[in-house]
Amino acid sequence: MVAPILEEIARDHDGIVIAKLNVDENPQTAASYGITSIPTMNVYQGGQIVKTIIGAKPKAALLADLAPYLG
Repeated sequence: MVAPILEEIARDHDGIVIAKLNVDENPQTAASYGITSIPTMNVYQGGQIVKTIIGAKPKAALLADLAPYLG
């Protein structure tokens, strides 16, 4: 549901990389990041998580959340 919106945002902004993790296939990785709700989106800068967005949101809300990181 959120993936197409994130892919569109990535197409529209240079330097954005979208990576997906199937938590059913990778429960240990999900647990190590404390993911308990789906979808959970982590924003990374310099290899560090700088923002976590939880829950499905419309494009406008995601853009507002991501605005500080989109340049």
